[in-house]
Amino acid sequence: MRAETAGFENGSIDGAARRRRPRRLSELFTQLARDAHGPVSIGHIRDALGNRSFAPLLVLFAAFNLLPLPPGASAILGLPLIIVSAQMVYGTKQAWLPEALSNRSLNPETFRKMMEWIIPRLIRIERIVRPRYWPFWRRRGDRIIGSVALVLAIVVTLPIPLGNWLPAFATALLGLALSERDGILLAIGGAVGVASMLVITAVIGVAGIATHAALGWLY
Repeated sequence: MRAETAGFENGSIDGAARRRRPRRLSELFTQLARDAHGPVSIGHIRDALGNRSFAPLLVLFAAFNLLPLPPGASAILGLPLIIVSAQMVYGTKQAWLPEALSNRSLNPETFRKMMEWIIPRLIRIERIVRPRYWPFWRRRGDRIIGSVALVLAIVVTLPIPLGNWLPAFATALLGLALSERDGILLAIGGAVGVASMLVITAVIGVAGIATHAALGWLY
């Protein structure tokens, strides 16, 4: 009887721990897609994410820039990343978005299709992500990650062919690392961010050399 009682108590404790575990981003995004019965505005998404809005918004806006969209779309979709990451650097407690951006909306079919692309990939990453080796205390990590994300977000908006994918991917990893407090994923996201900056620098350098050579040939 004592063993059964202990097992019951342990089961209750485990169940309570599971109930206290914050919902993962894939679960939040799945509910948003499931509840999308009308136009889905950016402001509605922010409000639905509640106090956890910074990390999910980083992941969401970065993921939008990973979608196969027309050239030039990153110049628009990168702007929310700049706004959100800048507020993280400043230390804002809850994400604020300009009314013009907050009121922008997607029809439910388009939003669900985007989520159908994002959620399965997010779930695959979440399977290996967990709280571990987090190097920051309280909100200090928000500002440091926000600073890195701000630089990457600016790069995302630059008109460089295929130049937005790696920095957007790095930003998504950093946002997920912040959400789950995973230090290993944070290191991976940082490494991808550095790699993306090196690639962008190389592309700009090659373009500059090619332009200089072309001008020299013409004159």
